[in-house]
Amino acid sequence: MNINQWTKKIIEAPQRFTLPIMTHPGIEMIGCSVRDAVQDGTVHAQAIKALSDRFPSKAATVIMDLTVEAEAFGSRIEFPDNDMPHIIGRLVDSSSVESLQVPPLTVGRIPQYLEASRLAVEMISDKPVFAGAIGPFSLAGRLFDMSEIMVACYIEPEAIALLLEKCMEFILSYCRELKNTGCAGVIIAEPAAGLLSNEDCLQFSSVYIRQIVEAVQDDSFMVILHNCGNTGHCTKAMLDTGAGSYHFGNTIDMVKALDECPPDVLVMGNIDPVGILRMMTPGEVKKEVHHLLERTSAYPNFVLSTGCDVPPHVPVENIQAYYDALNEYNRKM
Repeated sequence: MNINQWTKKIIEAPQRFTLPIMTHPGIEMIGCSVRDAVQDGTVHAQAIKALSDRFPSKAATVIMDLTVEAEAFGSRIEFPDNDMPHIIGRLVDSSSVESLQVPPLTVGRIPQYLEASRLAVEMISDKPVFAGAIGPFSLAGRLFDMSEIMVACYIEPEAIALLLEKCMEFILSYCRELKNTGCAGVIIAEPAAGLLSNEDCLQFSSVYIRQIVEAVQDDSFMVILHNCGNTGHCTKAMLDTGAGSYHFGNTIDMVKALDECPPDVLVMGNIDPVGILRMMTPGEVKKEVHHLLERTSAYPNFVLSTGCDVPPHVPVENIQAYYDALNEYNRKM
Protein backbone atom coordinates (compact mmCIF):
# COMPACT_ATOMS: atom_id res chain seq x y z
CA MET A 1 0.00 0.00 0.00
CA ASN A 2 1.18 3.48 -0.85
CA ILE A 3 0.57 5.24 2.45
CA ASN A 4 1.07 8.68 0.92
CA GLN A 5 -1.76 8.02 -1.53
CA TRP A 6 -3.88 6.73 1.34
CA THR A 7 -3.28 10.01 3.17
CA LYS A 8 -4.05 12.07 0.07
CA LYS A 9 -7.37 10.29 -0.47
CA ILE A 10 -8.42 10.96 3.13
CA ILE A 11 -7.64 14.67 2.80
CA GLU A 12 -9.39 15.00 -0.56
CA ALA A 13 -12.51 13.03 0.41
CA PRO A 14 -15.63 15.06 1.30
CA GLN A 15 -16.49 12.84 4.27
CA ARG A 16 -14.67 12.43 7.58
CA PHE A 17 -12.97 9.28 8.80
CA THR A 18 -11.93 7.87 12.13
CA LEU A 19 -8.87 6.05 13.36
CA PRO A 20 -9.19 5.46 17.10
CA ILE A 21 -6.34 3.89 19.04
CA MET A 22 -8.43 1.01 20.25
CA THR A 23 -7.73 -2.67 20.92
CA HIS A 24 -9.05 -3.47 24.40
CA PRO A 25 -12.71 -3.75 23.30
CA GLY A 26 -11.55 -6.36 20.79
CA ILE A 27 -9.89 -8.35 23.58
CA GLU A 28 -13.19 -8.36 25.44
CA MET A 29 -15.09 -9.32 22.27
CA ILE A 30 -13.06 -12.53 21.90
CA GLY A 31 -13.37 -13.39 25.60
CA CYS A 32 -9.72 -13.04 26.56
CA SER A 33 -7.89 -11.09 29.24
CA VAL A 34 -5.48 -8.20 28.79
CA ARG A 35 -2.77 -10.48 30.16
CA ASP A 36 -3.52 -12.97 27.37
CA ALA A 37 -3.28 -10.33 24.65
CA VAL A 38 -0.07 -8.66 25.81
CA GLN A 39 1.71 -12.00 26.17
CA ASP A 40 0.40 -13.89 23.14
CA GLY A 41 0.71 -12.39 19.66
CA THR A 42 -1.99 -14.65 18.23
CA VAL A 43 -4.57 -13.50 20.80
CA HIS A 44 -3.50 -9.90 20.24
CA ALA A 45 -4.00 -10.22 16.46
CA GLN A 46 -7.36 -11.93 16.88
CA ALA A 47 -8.53 -9.02 19.03
CA ILE A 48 -7.41 -6.51 16.37
CA LYS A 49 -9.22 -8.52 13.70
CA ALA A 50 -12.45 -8.79 15.73
CA LEU A 51 -12.51 -5.05 16.30
CA SER A 52 -11.73 -4.35 12.65
CA ASP A 53 -14.65 -6.53 11.57
CA ARG A 54 -17.06 -4.87 13.98
CA PHE A 55 -16.28 -1.17 13.50
CA PRO A 56 -15.40 0.82 10.34
CA SER A 57 -12.11 2.39 11.38
CA LYS A 58 -9.90 3.76 8.60
CA ALA A 59 -7.03 1.62 9.92
CA ALA A 60 -6.34 -1.01 12.57
CA THR A 61 -3.99 -0.45 15.49
CA VAL A 62 -2.20 -2.60 18.05
CA ILE A 63 -2.30 -2.11 21.81
CA MET A 64 -0.42 0.93 23.08
CA ASP A 65 1.76 -0.95 25.56
CA LEU A 66 4.49 1.25 27.01
CA THR A 67 6.23 -1.58 28.87
CA VAL A 68 7.32 -3.86 26.00
CA GLU A 69 10.57 -2.10 25.16
CA ALA A 70 11.49 -1.47 28.80
CA GLU A 71 11.01 -5.17 29.52
CA ALA A 72 13.39 -5.97 26.66
CA PHE A 73 16.06 -3.84 28.36
CA GLY A 74 15.52 -5.76 31.60
CA SER A 75 12.83 -3.91 33.56
CA ARG A 76 10.64 -6.01 35.82
CA ILE A 77 7.00 -6.09 34.75
CA GLU A 78 3.78 -6.86 36.62
CA PHE A 79 0.93 -8.36 34.58
CA PRO A 80 -2.58 -7.79 35.97
CA ASP A 81 -5.32 -9.90 34.40
CA ASN A 82 -7.41 -7.04 33.04
CA ASP A 83 -5.22 -3.97 33.08
CA MET A 84 -2.09 -2.95 31.21
CA PRO A 85 1.28 -4.20 32.48
CA HIS A 86 3.20 -2.04 34.95
CA ILE A 87 6.92 -1.46 35.34
CA ILE A 88 8.30 -2.26 38.79
CA GLY A 89 11.25 -0.26 40.06
CA ARG A 90 14.10 1.52 38.35
CA LEU A 91 16.54 -0.19 36.00
CA VAL A 92 19.39 2.31 35.58
CA ASP A 93 20.89 5.46 37.05
CA SER A 94 23.57 7.79 35.72
CA SER A 95 26.36 5.50 36.92
CA SER A 96 25.02 2.45 35.06
CA VAL A 97 23.88 3.99 31.77
CA GLU A 98 27.22 3.33 30.09
CA SER A 99 27.07 -0.39 30.84
CA LEU A 100 23.44 -0.73 29.74
CA GLN A 101 23.27 -3.05 26.74
CA VAL A 102 20.96 -2.48 23.80
CA PRO A 103 18.99 -5.73 23.65
CA PRO A 104 18.25 -7.87 20.59
CA LEU A 105 14.70 -8.20 19.25
CA THR A 106 14.47 -11.77 20.52
CA VAL A 107 13.98 -10.98 24.21
CA GLY A 108 10.91 -10.40 26.35
CA ARG A 109 7.62 -9.95 24.54
CA ILE A 110 9.11 -8.26 21.48
CA PRO A 111 8.68 -11.45 19.36
CA GLN A 112 5.01 -11.66 20.39
CA TYR A 113 4.35 -8.06 19.35
CA LEU A 114 6.08 -8.62 16.04
CA GLU A 115 3.94 -11.71 15.56
CA ALA A 116 0.78 -9.78 16.43
CA SER A 117 1.59 -7.21 13.77
CA ARG A 118 2.45 -9.85 11.17
CA LEU A 119 -0.75 -11.82 11.81
CA ALA A 120 -2.92 -8.69 11.86
CA VAL A 121 -1.57 -7.72 8.44
CA GLU A 122 -2.38 -11.22 7.16
CA MET A 123 -5.90 -11.16 8.64
CA ILE A 124 -6.89 -7.63 7.63
CA SER A 125 -6.75 -6.87 3.92
CA ASP A 126 -9.16 -3.95 3.57
CA LYS A 127 -7.27 -1.35 5.60
CA PRO A 128 -3.75 -0.56 6.80
CA VAL A 129 -2.46 -1.89 10.12
CA PHE A 130 -0.40 0.42 12.30
CA ALA A 131 1.99 -1.12 14.79
CA GLY A 132 3.11 0.62 17.97
CA ALA A 133 6.33 1.58 19.71
CA ILE A 134 7.32 3.81 22.59
CA GLY A 135 9.23 7.03 22.00
CA PRO A 136 12.86 7.41 23.13
CA PHE A 137 12.30 9.92 25.94
CA SER A 138 9.33 7.96 27.30
CA LEU A 139 11.40 4.76 27.24
CA ALA A 140 14.35 6.46 28.90
CA GLY A 141 12.04 7.75 31.62
CA ARG A 142 10.75 4.27 32.31
CA LEU A 143 14.27 2.89 32.59
CA PHE A 144 15.68 5.80 34.61
CA ASP A 145 12.50 6.79 36.54
CA MET A 146 10.47 9.73 35.29
CA SER A 147 11.02 11.98 38.29
CA GLU A 148 14.76 11.30 38.24
CA ILE A 149 15.19 11.89 34.52
CA MET A 150 13.43 15.25 34.67
CA VAL A 151 16.18 16.42 37.03
CA ALA A 152 19.02 14.56 35.33
CA CYS A 153 18.26 16.24 31.99
CA TYR A 154 19.68 19.41 33.52
CA ILE A 155 22.36 18.19 35.91
CA GLU A 156 23.60 15.09 34.03
CA PRO A 157 22.76 15.80 30.38
CA GLU A 158 25.60 13.67 28.99
CA ALA A 159 24.36 10.55 30.78
CA ILE A 160 20.81 11.16 29.57
CA ALA A 161 22.05 11.79 26.02
CA LEU A 162 23.81 8.41 26.08
CA LEU A 163 20.69 6.71 27.44
CA LEU A 164 18.56 8.33 24.74
CA GLU A 165 20.96 7.18 22.04
CA LYS A 166 20.62 3.60 23.28
CA CYS A 167 16.84 3.87 23.49
CA MET A 168 16.71 5.33 19.98
CA GLU A 169 18.96 2.59 18.62
CA PHE A 170 16.65 -0.10 19.98
CA ILE A 171 13.43 1.59 18.87
CA LEU A 172 14.84 2.08 15.39
CA SER A 173 15.75 -1.59 15.17
CA TYR A 174 12.26 -2.51 16.37
CA CYS A 175 10.57 -0.18 13.87
CA ARG A 176 12.58 -1.66 11.02
CA GLU A 177 11.40 -5.12 11.98
CA LEU A 178 7.81 -3.91 12.37
CA LYS A 179 8.09 -2.55 8.84
CA ASN A 180 9.18 -6.00 7.68
CA THR A 181 5.93 -7.50 9.04
CA GLY A 182 4.00 -5.56 6.38
CA CYS A 183 2.54 -2.90 8.64
CA ALA A 184 1.73 0.40 6.97
CA GLY A 185 3.33 2.37 9.76
CA VAL A 186 3.97 2.72 13.46
CA ILE A 187 2.41 4.90 16.11
CA ILE A 188 5.29 6.15 18.25
CA ALA A 189 3.93 7.03 21.69
CA GLU A 190 5.98 9.78 23.32
CA PRO A 191 3.72 11.05 26.13
CA ALA A 192 6.56 11.84 28.56
CA ALA A 193 7.89 14.46 26.14
CA GLY A 194 4.81 16.48 27.02
CA LEU A 195 6.44 17.15 30.39
CA LEU A 196 9.17 19.12 28.62
CA SER A 197 9.23 22.66 27.26
CA ASN A 198 9.29 23.02 23.49
CA GLU A 199 13.05 23.68 23.56
CA ASP A 200 13.74 20.69 25.79
CA CYS A 201 11.41 18.50 23.76
CA LEU A 202 13.51 19.31 20.70
CA GLN A 203 16.70 18.35 22.54
CA PHE A 204 15.57 15.26 24.43
CA SER A 205 12.93 13.81 22.12
CA SER A 206 12.48 15.26 18.64
CA VAL A 207 16.09 14.94 17.52
CA TYR A 208 15.98 11.20 18.24
CA ILE A 209 12.55 10.62 16.72
CA ARG A 210 13.65 12.44 13.58
CA GLN A 211 16.44 9.88 13.14
CA ILE A 212 13.88 7.07 13.33
CA VAL A 213 11.56 8.88 10.89
CA GLU A 214 14.37 9.47 8.40
CA ALA A 215 15.40 5.81 8.56
CA VAL A 216 12.01 4.08 8.15
CA GLN A 217 9.42 6.47 6.75
CA ASP A 218 8.71 6.20 3.02
CA ASP A 219 5.83 5.68 0.59
CA SER A 220 4.93 2.37 2.24
CA PHE A 221 5.49 3.18 5.91
CA MET A 222 4.32 6.14 7.98
CA VAL A 223 5.38 7.29 11.44
CA ILE A 224 2.47 8.66 13.45
CA LEU A 225 3.77 10.63 16.43
CA HIS A 226 1.51 10.51 19.48
CA ASN A 227 2.06 12.89 22.39
CA CYS A 228 -0.91 13.05 24.75
CA GLY A 229 1.16 15.06 27.23
CA ASN A 230 1.33 18.02 24.87
CA THR A 231 -1.13 20.72 25.88
CA GLY A 232 -0.05 22.92 22.98
CA HIS A 233 3.31 24.02 24.34
CA CYS A 234 5.46 21.59 22.31
CA THR A 235 3.57 21.10 19.06
CA LYS A 236 6.37 22.82 17.16
CA ALA A 237 8.84 20.30 18.56
CA MET A 238 6.60 17.47 17.42
CA LEU A 239 6.52 18.90 13.90
CA ASP A 240 10.31 19.09 13.88
CA THR A 241 10.43 15.27 13.78
CA GLY A 242 9.13 15.16 10.22
CA ALA A 243 6.59 12.45 11.10
CA GLY A 244 3.96 11.68 8.49
CA SER A 245 1.08 12.23 10.89
CA TYR A 246 0.46 13.66 14.36
CA HIS A 247 -1.81 12.31 17.07
CA PHE A 248 -2.90 14.51 19.97
CA GLY A 249 -4.36 13.83 23.41
CA ASN A 250 -7.55 15.12 24.93
CA THR A 251 -5.94 18.01 26.83
CA ILE A 252 -5.08 19.99 23.70
CA ASP A 253 -7.30 22.33 21.69
CA MET A 254 -7.60 20.45 18.39
CA VAL A 255 -8.31 23.58 16.37
CA LYS A 256 -5.15 25.26 17.64
CA ALA A 257 -3.18 22.09 16.93
CA LEU A 258 -4.58 21.94 13.41
CA ASP A 259 -3.64 25.56 12.86
CA GLU A 260 -0.02 24.74 13.66
CA CYS A 261 0.21 21.58 11.56
CA PRO A 262 0.80 21.46 7.78
CA PRO A 263 -2.40 20.88 5.79
CA ASP A 264 -0.89 17.94 3.88
CA VAL A 265 -0.36 15.71 6.94
CA LEU A 266 -3.05 13.90 8.89
CA VAL A 267 -3.82 15.33 12.31
CA MET A 268 -5.65 13.00 14.68
CA GLY A 269 -7.46 13.33 17.99
CA ASN A 270 -8.83 13.80 20.55
CA ILE A 271 -11.93 12.33 22.23
CA ASP A 272 -11.13 11.55 25.86
CA PRO A 273 -11.06 7.73 26.09
CA VAL A 274 -11.82 7.72 29.83
CA GLY A 275 -13.77 10.89 30.64
CA ILE A 276 -15.97 10.57 27.57
CA LEU A 277 -15.91 7.06 26.10
CA ARG A 278 -15.80 5.18 29.38
CA MET A 279 -17.68 7.47 31.74
CA MET A 280 -20.41 9.19 29.70
CA THR A 281 -23.72 7.89 28.36
CA PRO A 282 -24.08 7.01 24.67
CA GLY A 283 -26.05 10.20 24.10
CA GLU A 284 -23.34 12.30 25.71
CA VAL A 285 -20.65 10.54 23.66
CA LYS A 286 -22.51 11.42 20.46
CA LYS A 287 -22.76 15.07 21.49
CA GLU A 288 -19.04 15.26 22.23
CA VAL A 289 -18.11 13.68 18.90
CA HIS A 290 -20.50 15.95 16.99
CA HIS A 291 -19.03 18.98 18.74
CA LEU A 292 -15.46 18.04 17.84
CA LEU A 293 -16.39 17.33 14.22
CA GLU A 294 -18.15 20.69 13.93
CA ARG A 295 -15.20 22.57 15.44
CA THR A 296 -12.75 20.93 13.06
CA SER A 297 -14.95 21.09 9.94
CA ALA A 298 -12.64 23.55 8.17
CA TYR A 299 -9.68 21.17 8.25
CA PRO A 300 -9.75 18.41 5.58
CA ASN A 301 -6.67 16.75 7.13
CA PHE A 302 -8.42 16.11 10.45
CA VAL A 303 -9.08 12.48 11.36
CA LEU A 304 -11.37 11.77 14.30
CA SER A 305 -9.65 9.67 16.94
CA THR A 306 -9.35 9.03 20.63
CA GLY A 307 -6.95 11.10 22.70
CA CYS A 308 -5.07 7.96 23.74
CA ASP A 309 -5.53 4.20 23.83
CA VAL A 310 -9.09 3.17 24.70
CA PRO A 311 -8.91 1.43 28.10
CA PRO A 312 -10.56 -1.82 29.14
CA HIS A 313 -14.24 -1.89 30.12
CA VAL A 314 -15.55 0.83 27.81
CA PRO A 315 -19.25 0.08 27.16
CA VAL A 316 -19.76 -1.18 23.62
CA GLU A 317 -22.80 1.09 23.40
CA ASN A 318 -20.50 4.08 23.81
CA ILE A 319 -18.16 2.86 21.10
CA GLN A 320 -21.14 2.40 18.80
CA ALA A 321 -22.33 5.93 19.68
CA TYR A 322 -18.90 7.27 18.69
CA TYR A 323 -19.22 5.70 15.23
CA ASP A 324 -22.90 6.61 14.92
CA ALA A 325 -22.06 10.27 15.54
CA LEU A 326 -19.48 10.19 12.75
CA ASN A 327 -21.96 8.54 10.37
CA GLU A 328 -24.65 11.10 11.19
CA TYR A 329 -22.20 13.95 10.60
CA ASN A 330 -21.20 12.54 7.21
CA ARG A 331 -24.80 12.08 6.12
CA LYS A 332 -25.48 15.76 6.77
CA MET A 333 -22.53 16.95 4.69
